[in-house]
Amino acid sequence: MSTGFTVGTNEHLIRSNLWQRQLKELLLDDLFAMQFVRILTDFPDGTTLNIPSIGEAETQDFVEGQAVRYTRMDTGNFTFSFDQYKYSAHSVSEKFKRDSYYASDVISSFVPLQHRALMEAVETRVFERANSGQTASSLNTINEGDHRFVASGTGETLTKNDFARAWYALRKANVPMTNLTAVVDPSVAYAFMTETNLVNLLSPNPTWAPIVNSGLVTGMKFVFNIFGFDVYVSNYLPRSISETIDGLTVTTGVANQFFSAAPGDIKPVIGGFRQMPTVHSEFNKDLQQEEFLTIAEYGFKLYRPENMVIILSDTDQV
Repeated sequence: MSTGFTVGTNEHLIRSNLWQRQLKELLLDDLFAMQFVRILTDFPDGTTLNIPSIGEAETQDFVEGQAVRYTRMDTGNFTFSFDQYKYSAHSVSEKFKRDSYYASDVISSFVPLQHRALMEAVETRVFERANSGQTASSLNTINEGDHRFVASGTGETLTKNDFARAWYALRKANVPMTNLTAVVDPSVAYAFMTETNLVNLLSPNPTWAPIVNSGLVTGMKFVFNIFGFDVYVSNYLPRSISETIDGLTVTTGVANQFFSAAPGDIKPVIGGFRQMPTVHSEFNKDLQQEEFLTIAEYGFKLYRPENMVIILSDTDQV
């Protein structure tokens, strides 16, 4: 009989559990909302920034022999504050650093993950402030164009007609028809890809074969634009909205946003950082631990309501 090494008699020499050197990280999507924000830099101190505005000039009929009537233009005042003061913090004990095989991996992940957490909060805040800048359950009509309405498709799904209606609203509000952008929920892309008429249109046409084969979205963007709108997909739009607008009701709605991203003063959202995400680290001798803190102060607000159309679509169709 053999007396050599076997699994049954030498279990102490067999590693039943192996541990990978690399830590598993979550899959993260792209963040892009900041490119649609007009960034403020002239805020050295104080708590509130005031931006005065003036209206348009008007004309009068001239009557010979009568005095000219001088009028003033309407004025307004836009106020803005940095109202978000956020942080992300983690610590690691000295004993964990001595005992854990993964200590260095964990510590090196603190700063990038904290920065990511803050920037996700920023992304969410930009889209939320664009939505909350409008009046809920109202068409928010400007120059005869509706800037907030429920999607017109079956089950409150977004359709090509809704894109056209958004274009009309922006055009009536004198918004430049350049850099037109739509940010929609993934459910909207799903609705377009499964729309019966779209499938019937694409299937027999070789021109559209790549869309059928590879999908409607590449990265975060549709592979084509709709009525001039470059369409992006985001998971950070305001959700769980329940509103009735002009007789149409959405119960599990998401706020899809349409606007011109033309550079400069045209961008719909204004904002910036009073303090960019800044890392602080120190050793706490009382608790015998190393502490990492990333902190930021920022604010955003809808600056040009005429350059923001929000279409509420229902996410129940998925």
